[in-house]
Amino acid sequence: MTMTERLLAPAGTPSPPEAQPQESEPTYDPRRWRSLPIVLSATFMSLFDVFVVNVAAPSVQHDLHASSATLELIVAAYSFTYAAGLVTGARLGDLVGRRRMFVVGLGLFAAASFLCGTAPTSAALIAGRLAQGLGAAAMVPQVLAMLTVGFPPAERPRAFSLFGATVGLGTVSGQVLGGVLLHLNILGLGWRPIFLVNVPIGIAAIVAAYRLLPESRARSADRLDPLGVVLLSTGIGAITAPLVLGRSQHWPVWTWASFLAGALLVTTFLWWERRLGEQGGHPLLPLGLFRHRAFNVGLLVNLGFFSFFGSVLLTLTVFLQEGVHDSPLTAGLTFAPLGVAFAASSLAGRRLQARWGTNVITAGTAIALLGIIGLTLVVSEAGLSASAIELSPVLVLIGIGSGLVVPLIVAGVLQSVPGTSAGAASGVLTTTQQFSITLGISAVGTLFFARLASAGMVAAMQAGLLADLGLVGLALVMTLLLPRPPAAVGVPQGAPAGAES
Repeated sequence: MTMTERLLAPAGTPSPPEAQPQESEPTYDPRRWRSLPIVLSATFMSLFDVFVVNVAAPSVQHDLHASSATLELIVAAYSFTYAAGLVTGARLGDLVGRRRMFVVGLGLFAAASFLCGTAPTSAALIAGRLAQGLGAAAMVPQVLAMLTVGFPPAERPRAFSLFGATVGLGTVSGQVLGGVLLHLNILGLGWRPIFLVNVPIGIAAIVAAYRLLPESRARSADRLDPLGVVLLSTGIGAITAPLVLGRSQHWPVWTWASFLAGALLVTTFLWWERRLGEQGGHPLLPLGLFRHRAFNVGLLVNLGFFSFFGSVLLTLTVFLQEGVHDSPLTAGLTFAPLGVAFAASSLAGRRLQARWGTNVITAGTAIALLGIIGLTLVVSEAGLSASAIELSPVLVLIGIGSGLVVPLIVAGVLQSVPGTSAGAASGVLTTTQQFSITLGISAVGTLFFARLASAGMVAAMQAGLLADLGLVGLALVMTLLLPRPPAAVGVPQGAPAGAES
């Protein structure tokens, strides 16, 4: 059909199949690999600050004369605002631009880290930790969204494997580098460098982001949903608050009331989002995301696996420092084999996935499960005389399994949805991961400390590991429900993101 014929044709006349306009291939920034370290630096810092405070907590409490309740707030404040703001941060990236939100989040995170590192009082440190969480909520969802839309399908498995390695290094570095920084006592500042180290990294990342990162946003997203923001943020906050504070306060009545209020708020949020979508509005969270099988199952795998990962780092740290009486430095370095194995298997995972598909995720979960069983046996046999040499082989197994699971399941979750929903999907994913870490620390931590008070350290560690076995067992079962084609995680070359459901 010629242009003249097309103009003269009656309205609604379809074009012949051969004349249908072809969707142009997306253009990818040639600097994408150079800019990847900038993007991943945000992931590293956000995870580092989740765990490093656990190592420094005794020093912080002594220096600022903080009570146990105040110390709990210092530790928990970051997770509270981080989890509550992730979906909103992701949606804002879709609306105003992912690079812009990434830079805003980096700036807030760096400024808040400076406030934490120079805090003269406990109240100032709590305020800094709350601001850190908001900064992380603004920058972290943009990382996964930018990886999804910024790399062609053939390159995404490699990008996500590097993301997975960064997750492993960032998580374990909170334990390892935290102990090293405390041991070095740089300039006599004690615990303060664990926060101040983020400042130069954040400034350098901001400068590099303006030079190398392209801007991107969702084409169809043009308005924020204010009521959805309030309902979801307060709902997640109401659920998270008792998780991070309930154990230390022995679960008073307000914690259960907060759980109930949070559940009601989240339920109301889902009703509102559905109604808004049916009316042609712009929901904060497109509920169509949950029509994708890989997305739903992947979230459940993340729930089980990240709950285990957060809890085992806490319980093993307490076991090493308070049971075995290792120094923070020695205890931190004990985790180094786990971090190295995590990073190495993350890099190898994409090649294994190209051949074996989602079976690699199942195998990685099974390897992590074997590592937990081995850790249980070591703790049961060696007790409080357990050494780093005895723990290293089983920690390597946990690291290998985690490195195979985390990047591949992240890629599977995000690449199962359309690229236009990358921001919302990454927000849901990172919220699930952060919430799962908090849930694991709270639930397993409650069991651990209850057994510690009644039966001693070894029995407490055994109880915690038994719970971890259940969490990883849940994740293992869920991996069996993932789509099984050989290229289920890495979208085939030339296929659009979201081709799989």
